Amino acid sequence: MKTNSLGLPVKQAQVLAAELNILLANFQVYYQNLRGLHWNIRGRRFFDLHLKFEELYNDSQLKIDLVAERILTLGGTPLHTFEDYIKNKKIKVGKNISNDEEAIQLIIASLTELLKIERVILKQAADIEDEGTNSMMSDFISEQEKTMWMMKAWMEEEI
Repeated sequence: MKTNSLGLPVKQAQVLAAELNILLANFQVYYQNLRGLHWNIRGRRFFDLHLKFEELYNDSQLKIDLVAERILTLGGTPLHTFEDYIKNKKIKVGKNISNDEEAIQLIIASLTELLKIERVILKQAADIEDEGTNSMMSDFISEQEKTMWMMKAWMEEEI
């Protein structure tokens, strides 16, 4: 079995880079949704949610860069066009959302999809002993699970 300079099997590292590209595309859609929510939110919860959405999109922007750099580390090429993002998205695009509950529901739905993608990547990374990708996915998952819990608590829903 041929390995790359990281000691990972070349073929499986390419498959993993492709899965990371799907995650990258979905993070880009999530990020843009958060920007739209930040700009368009209205109502009595404006000040709290405006700041929360900014916090979330800043965090997403950092994660986008980490994912793209990991794709490069594995020998892949990160997707970088809106066409590619839309083609690979699993997350719903939120348009002109100004209602607080609708905004939080979009975030919950988006995180649900991101977590599904990340768990696939986590398993694939573990299968080839790719600790770099595995560690990144573990960190993302635990942070997003906490965010999910907070969003569900805000909506007065059970996790």
